[in-house]
Amino acid sequence: MVYNFSERKDLNERVEKELFRMKEEYQRQGMSGSQLEKLLRRMEESGKAEQRERNRKRAAGAAVMAAAFMGIFVLLPNTSASIAHAMEQIPVIGQLVEAVTFRNYSYETERNMADIEVPEIKVTGQEGNEEIQEKLNRTVEDINAEITEISDRLIAEFEDNLKGEEGYQDVVVKGEVLVSTQDYFTLKLFCYQGAGSGYQWNYYYTIDLKTGERLELKELFREGADYITVISENIKQQMQAQMDADEMVVYWLDHDIEEWNFKEITDETSFYLNEEGNVVIGFNEGDVAPMYMGAVEFEIPSDVLQTIRK
Repeated sequence: MVYNFSERKDLNERVEKELFRMKEEYQRQGMSGSQLEKLLRRMEESGKAEQRERNRKRAAGAAVMAAAFMGIFVLLPNTSASIAHAMEQIPVIGQLVEAVTFRNYSYETERNMADIEVPEIKVTGQEGNEEIQEKLNRTVEDINAEITEISDRLIAEFEDNLKGEEGYQDVVVKGEVLVSTQDYFTLKLFCYQGAGSGYQWNYYYTIDLKTGERLELKELFREGADYITVISENIKQQMQAQMDADEMVVYWLDHDIEEWNFKEITDETSFYLNEEGNVVIGFNEGDVAPMYMGAVEFEIPSDVLQTIRK
C-alpha cells in the first residue's frame, strides 16, 4: 500500500476547516454542548468517509476503463483541467427520455479540486402525439441550456479563483435520475462549492411526459385547492417530529431571528414526484435549517394530499 502524505494532509486540512465552520455555526445557532459533541464525532467519521470516497473513485475509474475495453462504452479521457469529449451511454429500449453524461471537467491539486459531470437529457423515444413530441423536444432543449449555463458559470468561477492560488476551493456538479416512469422523468442536478466552508444546492427538473412540458407544482392539484398551506403545515409537523426524535436535528421553526423561520413553501419551491407518485419538497442548504443539516427533503404522504390532488 502506498501512503500518500499529500492526500492525508489535504484531508486533515479540510476536516480542520469544517470544524472551524461548525464552531462558527455552533456560536451562531446556540447548539447545546451535547449537540456539538455529537457533531464533532460525526465530523471524525466524515473525515474517514472522505478518504474512503477517494478510494471508491479510484476503483470506479478502474471499472470504467475495464468496461471501455469490453466495448460497453468508450470514455475519452480528460486532459488536466480541460473539458473532456462527450460521453454517450447506451439508451434503454422503451424510454422516452434519458440522461447521459454530456461532458466532464476535472482538476485536482493539493489546494483545488473540481469534479464536474455535466448531464444532458436526451429524447430517445417517439411520442405518438406530434404536438406533445414538439413540446418535449423544446422542454429538453431548455433544460439542457440551463444546466450548461450553471455548469459553465461554476467552471469559470473555479478557473478565476485558480489565478490567485490562495486558499482552498472545491466544486462538484453531478446529475442523478430520481424518477423515470411512463408519466414523469426527474433529473436532479447536485451542486457544491467549498472555500473554507461549503455550500450545497440542488436543481430538480421534472418533465411531465403526458404533456411534454416541465411540471409545475400547481398542476398537480385541483383548481382552487390550498395546497400551499396543506404542504407547508405537513412539513412543519415533520420538522418538529424529527427534532423531537433527535437533538442533533434543528429546523428554524421558532428561531429568535423571525425572518429565518420557515413559514410556507411557494410555487417556486423545488419539488419532484418520487416513484410512488408522492410529492417531495426540497430545500437547499441553509434555507430552513443550519448549514450543517445540509440540503433536506420532505416527502408528503399521499393521504395528506389525496382530497386535493387531481
